[in-house]
Amino acid sequence: MAIDWDRIGQVAFDRHVEALLHRMYDGRVIAVNGRGGDEGIDVRVSTEDGLRIFQLKYHPDGFPGSYRGRRTAIKKSFQRAMQHDPVKWTLVVPTTLTPSERAFVDKLSVGRTVKVTVMDRPALDNGFASHPCLEATFTRDQAREAAKDFGREQALLVDGDDLIQRVRALGSRADNIDPDWTWDFQRRGDTVIQTLRPQHTLAHEVSPVRLTLTTRPEAMDAGMTAAFTRTLGYGIAEKVELPPEAVASLTIDGPEWLSKTVSNVRVIWQPVPYAAPSDATAAAEVEFLNSEGVTTGRYAGRLITQRSGELGASLEAEIHGARLQMLVPFDKRVDGTIRYSFDLNGREPAEAMKVLRLHQRILKGGAFCITVKGTRVGSGRLSATGTHEDNTEVEKLLSYLSDLDVVQHHCESYFPAPLTYSGEERIDLRIARLLIEGRCVAYRSARTVTITLNGLDSPALRTVLGPQAQCLRFGPSGFEVTVGDHTLDIGPVHLFHAQVTAENGRQAIAALKTGNGAGTEVIFRPQDGEHFRLYLIDAPDDSRPLVPVPLGLPGYTDPR
Repeated sequence: MAIDWDRIGQVAFDRHVEALLHRMYDGRVIAVNGRGGDEGIDVRVSTEDGLRIFQLKYHPDGFPGSYRGRRTAIKKSFQRAMQHDPVKWTLVVPTTLTPSERAFVDKLSVGRTVKVTVMDRPALDNGFASHPCLEATFTRDQAREAAKDFGREQALLVDGDDLIQRVRALGSRADNIDPDWTWDFQRRGDTVIQTLRPQHTLAHEVSPVRLTLTTRPEAMDAGMTAAFTRTLGYGIAEKVELPPEAVASLTIDGPEWLSKTVSNVRVIWQPVPYAAPSDATAAAEVEFLNSEGVTTGRYAGRLITQRSGELGASLEAEIHGARLQMLVPFDKRVDGTIRYSFDLNGREPAEAMKVLRLHQRILKGGAFCITVKGTRVGSGRLSATGTHEDNTEVEKLLSYLSDLDVVQHHCESYFPAPLTYSGEERIDLRIARLLIEGRCVAYRSARTVTITLNGLDSPALRTVLGPQAQCLRFGPSGFEVTVGDHTLDIGPVHLFHAQVTAENGRQAIAALKTGNGAGTEVIFRPQDGEHFRLYLIDAPDDSRPLVPVPLGLPGYTDPR
C-alpha cells in the first residue's frame, strides 16, 4: 500500500521524509526543529562533497504561479539556506511538479555554484519502495483503517501486545494439529526454527516418531564418524554436525502431517544431556594393570555420568581436575578407549604431576578397570597411542615439575607451575634440587673466582698465592633460582675445589712485599679446566664425599 501523500498532513509528511533521509544517508542526517527558526534548513546532510540541505514544503497541490505566496516562501527559504554555503539544495514536495514549477526551482541557482534539485512525489515513492519495511511502518495505520472497513482488524499487528497475542494464537493452532505432538517455534531474523514437542509424557508410545538418517560415508571425515560412534554406540551426549554433502536423506516417520523425506539438509545431532545421577558425587577410580594383572597405577576421582549405547558403556569422571571419558565395549575382543582432556595451567607442580602421569599411562596403553563406590563397573584394554616424541616430552615435563615441587617445598613458597621456561632456568632448577638433596655439583658459571686483597700479608696467604695447587672454599652466599615471575632462594652455599691455583699469584706476592697489595685482584682457577663445585651449607650430611653428580638433563653437557 503506497503512502497517501495528499492526506497525511504537514507533520506526518515531515516525519516520513526525515525517516527516509535517515535510511538514505545513514548516520549523517540532522533534522532541524523549526520552532526557533530553521534558517532555511529543514534537514541537513553531511556528505564527502560538502553540506547538503533539504527544504520540506507540504504543498500537495503544488505551487503554481497563482500561488505567489508559496513561491515567495520557497525563495526565501532558499536564500536563507545559501548563508550556509551548501553544495546542493533540494526542495522536497509531495506532488509531481509541472514544467512551470520546475522552471521556477531551476532559476533559483542562476548566478550561484550550488546545485538545485527536486525530490517530488515520484522520487519519494521510489525512495520508500527501496525501503519496504519503512513504508510498511508508515502505511500500517492506513491499512488498519482499511481493515476496519472490512472487519479484518486482526490481519494487522498494531503493537507489541498484539504481536504476543497473535503468536499465542498461532501456538494454539499448532497445538491443535495433533493430539500427541506440537510445534514450538521461534524467529531469528529470516530464519524460523521449529521444535517438535510432545503434548504429554506418552506421546512417543502412542504416536512414535522415527528418524532415518542416510549418510554418505565418503563425505564424512574420521572426526564425524568417531563422534557418531560415541553418541549412538556408547550414549555420550555430545553435539555432532553433518554438512549437507554428508547427508543423503533424512526421513521422518510419524503422524501424516509430520512425515516426509528431505535432502540437501544440514543435520545437527545433539542428544539431551542426561540429568546428573543421584550418585554423581560417588567415588570413581581407574586402575591400570600389567600383563600379570598386577596393579601398576590407581587414580581416584568423582563420577560425573554413566551411560550405555548399542556398542558398550561409557563413564565420565573428574580425576584431579581433569576430565576422563571411558568407553568400554560389550565385545571383550575390542579394545576400550579413554578420552582425556586436561589443562595444566594454574596447577601447582604436585597436582600437575598427577594429571600428567595419568596422561602418560593412557599414552602407554594396557589393561584397565573402572570402579564406582568400590564396585567394578567395567574393564578393557587401551591401545598404545603415544609416539616416542610424545613420551619424551611428557618425561621432560614431569622431570621439570618434580624439580620445581622439591624446590617449592624447601623454600615453602607455592605457586602454579610456569609451563614455559628458559634453558638457564631449567639448569638452575635442577642444580637447586640436587643441592637441597645434599649433592655436590660442578657449577657451570664458576670457572674462576676473583678476590681483592686488603693488603694484609701472612704465610698462609703466601701459600695460597704460591705455585702449588690448594684446596679452597668460598662462601657463604645465597643461591637463587628464577622460575617465571618468581625468585626462590634455597639458602647459603659454598663454592670450593680441591686443586686451585692463582693465575697471577707471583704478581700478587710481589705487590705484598712492597706494601702495595691492597686492592690487588687475584684470579683463582681450578686445574685441568674444571669448574668450582657447589654444595648447600644446611643440606643433610650423608658422609659421602663431595664429588659432583651429573645433572642428567637431556642435551646438557655437564661441566668438569
